[in-house]
Amino acid sequence: MFTGIIKEVGHIETIEPLGSDAAGKRITVAAEMSPSLRVDESVSINGACQTVVDATETTFSVVTIEETLRKTTFGQLAVGDPVNLERAMKADSRIDGHFVQGHVDSTGTVVSVEQEETNWLYRIRYDASYAAYLIPVGSIAVDGISLTVARLDGDELTVAIIPHTWEHTNVRTWEKGSPVNLEFDMIGKYVVGALQPGGDVPDAAALAQQWLDGR
Repeated sequence: MFTGIIKEVGHIETIEPLGSDAAGKRITVAAEMSPSLRVDESVSINGACQTVVDATETTFSVVTIEETLRKTTFGQLAVGDPVNLERAMKADSRIDGHFVQGHVDSTGTVVSVEQEETNWLYRIRYDASYAAYLIPVGSIAVDGISLTVARLDGDELTVAIIPHTWEHTNVRTWEKGSPVNLEFDMIGKYVVGALQPGGDVPDAAALAQQWLDGR
């Protein structure tokens, strides 16, 4: 479990294909937190929960399997890329972001970047089948960063980035066309699951009407 508050930006040092068809990857990340990590510990890399399989004074390694590669942007990572890092939260700490599992639901694509006087607005296109999980001013994790949904418009959402986040995460590298990992709010997913058990993610408008009709 994580909070979406990025602690460090590491950099991909090596990517080693695994398996006869290179289906998996062993990814090594250069990071200042490496000496404090231990084997079997969970760490969030761009929002995806990974297990540390090796750690040195300067790097740590994880093994990424096919399922993770299918659901995340990991298949597009390259040596030198900056990645957002967060260690697992402690039960006795303040939760400064929101509950983030590190279970990426889908990927999105940055469609525009607008710099305002005190912030940046990033518009991100996502798979509209996940619309029921989003509400205005609700929480979403984008590349592992706990952010607030500033606007919703069809299959696009907008997040506002403050200067501190821009300076201390990989947001500054996002540009039009950049792929990003998305994890929708865990609480919202359980609410939808309770209202629509065993089914696909319902249409957001239809779900809202269903709730109104049942009041």
